[in-house]
Amino acid sequence: MKPWPEPVERVAAVLRAHAVEARLEEFPDGSPTAEAAARAVGCALAEIVKSLVFMCDDRPVLALVPGDKRADALRVAAAAGAGAARVARAREVVDATGFEPGGVAPFPAPNVSRVLIDRSLLRHEVVWIGAGSDMHMAGLAPQDLVRLSKAEIGDLAEP
Repeated sequence: MKPWPEPVERVAAVLRAHAVEARLEEFPDGSPTAEAAARAVGCALAEIVKSLVFMCDDRPVLALVPGDKRADALRVAAAAGAGAARVARAREVVDATGFEPGGVAPFPAPNVSRVLIDRSLLRHEVVWIGAGSDMHMAGLAPQDLVRLSKAEIGDLAEP
C-alpha cells in the first residue's frame, strides 16, 4: 500500500493515536464539495461534515456543519462568544488548520481557537470528514469526531 500524502497522514496519525475505528479512503476523482463527497462515499449529504473556518473577532474557529445545510455566521459567532464572524480567506484557512481549502480536516487543527459542531451531525451512526486533501475522506462515529476535535455542540446551521 502506498503511503498517505503528508496532510492525510497527519489525520491518520490522530486516528491511530486515539485508537478510533475509522475508514480512511482515497477518492481519485476528488471530493472537493459536499455533493461530490456524498456521491463518492455513497451516503446522504447530511452525513458529510463540512469543516469551515470562520474568523470570529479575528480568531479562527472551525465550524463543523452537515453537507445539506449552510453555516449561519451569526449562529457561529454566538456559539463562539464573538461579536462577529466571517468566512476565512484561503490563506487564513491554511494558517489555522494546516490544510488547503477543499481538504480541511477537523483535526489536527493547531491554530484554531475553538471547534464547534452542529448538533444535527450527532444523529448519524457514521459521518464523513475531509481527511487532509480533496481526494481523502474518513468515516467515523460522530462521538469520536467530537472527542478528537474537542468540539462544542451547538446550532450552527441556517434554520
